[in-house]
Amino acid sequence: MQTLHGQGFMLRPFRHADVPQFVAAVRESRASVGVWMPWAHEGYDALDAQAWFDICADNLAAGSSYDVGVYSPDGRELYGGVAVSDVHSAYNMGNLGYWIRASRQRQGLASRAAAMMACFAFHRLRLTRLEIVAAEHNAASRGVAEKIGAQFECIARNRLVMHGLPCAAAVYSLVPESFGPASLGGRG
Repeated sequence: MQTLHGQGFMLRPFRHADVPQFVAAVRESRASVGVWMPWAHEGYDALDAQAWFDICADNLAAGSSYDVGVYSPDGRELYGGVAVSDVHSAYNMGNLGYWIRASRQRQGLASRAAAMMACFAFHRLRLTRLEIVAAEHNAASRGVAEKIGAQFECIARNRLVMHGLPCAAAVYSLVPESFGPASLGGRG
């Protein structure tokens, strides 16, 4: 995947040099991101980040997942991550996920990065459906889904496992026919 540039950010694959920033971003965000994403735990360290980057690189090469970083426009500061993951070629669909470090939250970065990644999925990968699956009470993630025009479909019982326990999740969908320039606030 090549670098993609958006309004106030860029998307690109993670690099080994990003490990210290990634660790700092995860540690900074335990109180917000860690509530909903158990991998963002207190002891998160460089070995965890490097292992994640290796998985991301392998999945990217296989075309099964496109987990990339959200960076400042010059690529020097890591803002968070965004992904089209669990790509199922037989069903022509995948999942859309996102997270933004605590110091950069509430600036519209998650919605802009998620919208750009959805465009990538529909136009470059030619997927015909994306799902956003967020814990039922994760208002921030659900708000991003709604902001980018994802359609709420249901509350699915025991859809996610968080901190070792099954929990209900809100399932949203995006399809190419209903996702376009209007979803991006006029950018397409």
